[in-house]
Amino acid sequence: MNISQRIINLSEKMRPVLIKLIPRRLLRGIKSRLTERSLKRDLVMIQKNKYIPQAHPHGINLIGCVQAEIGLGQSCRLLANELEHTGIEYSIHNFKLDGELREEDHSYDHKIRDDLPYGINIFHIEPLDLAVAFNNTLDVSVWKDRYNIAFWLWELEEFPKAWVQALELVDEIWTPSEFASRSVRTVTDKPVYTIPYHITAPIDNQYNRRYFKLPEDQFLFLVMYDTNSTMARKNPMGAIEAFKRAFSPEDKHVGLVLKMNNPKQEDIEELQRSFGDYRNIYYITDIMDKVVVNSLIACVDVFVSLHRAEGFGLVMAEAMLNGTPCIATNWSSNTEFMNEEVACMVDYTFTVLEKDAPPYDKGVRWADANTDTAARYMRRLTEDRKYYETLAVSGRDYIMSKLGIQQAVDKITERIRGIEEQYM
Repeated sequence: MNISQRIINLSEKMRPVLIKLIPRRLLRGIKSRLTERSLKRDLVMIQKNKYIPQAHPHGINLIGCVQAEIGLGQSCRLLANELEHTGIEYSIHNFKLDGELREEDHSYDHKIRDDLPYGINIFHIEPLDLAVAFNNTLDVSVWKDRYNIAFWLWELEEFPKAWVQALELVDEIWTPSEFASRSVRTVTDKPVYTIPYHITAPIDNQYNRRYFKLPEDQFLFLVMYDTNSTMARKNPMGAIEAFKRAFSPEDKHVGLVLKMNNPKQEDIEELQRSFGDYRNIYYITDIMDKVVVNSLIACVDVFVSLHRAEGFGLVMAEAMLNGTPCIATNWSSNTEFMNEEVACMVDYTFTVLEKDAPPYDKGVRWADANTDTAARYMRRLTEDRKYYETLAVSGRDYIMSKLGIQQAVDKITERIRGIEEQYM
């Protein structure tokens, strides 16, 4: 094992401690540089790999963090559900992400096994983590004689420079949105396919407003974000500003719910200071099971996402499926399942990053949602019941038709058939 690999290994083991001492974006930048250096030497090991269909039984090995209770884990579970409906034999290798993550979703434990029996791999692992896995945690035999697919999400028009080398580890790439696919196509001539999610968002009615200690008599807006990794992109401060523009502190018929993962006490104190005289702000900081989160989204009145960019926009789709209208930035992947007839689409201007913020490179652009437009939508939804009910019904129906199971199943089966016919 070379020095770069040893440093990467050590940094992964110490990530929970390092995160407390060093900003996460800086850690990812360091990891990116070390991984790139190590990959340059080791890629020769698989560059000559060829898919041999006869070497393994027909089927798919899905490799990803299927138990993790984060967005990446939910994405992996959605892909597993689609594979289940194709009728293609598949197994799951539960890829462990380092760090302080809850990994208590056991929906697919019955498909988890240690070996990888089939001839096609789908790596549902972020590019940097896939590169680390190649160098450290997954044996090179995992790639040998197999057809290797990466399932990746990305939020911006430009694909990160630090991720490009990971393309050498796979034969083709899948993404859940055409927006993300276009970004990948700018840096590779390998096949890139859009495989949309089939959205499911089960709820349990026992997790109601009383359970969450939320008022029954207020019209509630919900904002969700993780302070560790997505705050800049999710832009919760934009949604908070829109709420303050829409309603005065004296408007007691409305409330704002902030669901935050991993906040520090100083984060909450800063928010409390920014709200001043507002007393109708409710903080939820518990890490929850997915059904509980779905139920929270279903029991509020509106979900707000003034994001700067989305690789898909999973929570918005889940909210719409459960009849919760959305106010959302009218840019990036979410526009593939949202429009002005089914959601409140907020106009925007572009802003350019003035410095690197890994994985986002200096000079790339993303959206800056118009908070005045968002505020107008907030007021209209509270005042116009017919408009509200129309969006609730049309949004749910649109998600059911646009992101139904058959579209995903057809695309997966067609592509797997195409791969196998190509190598017969």
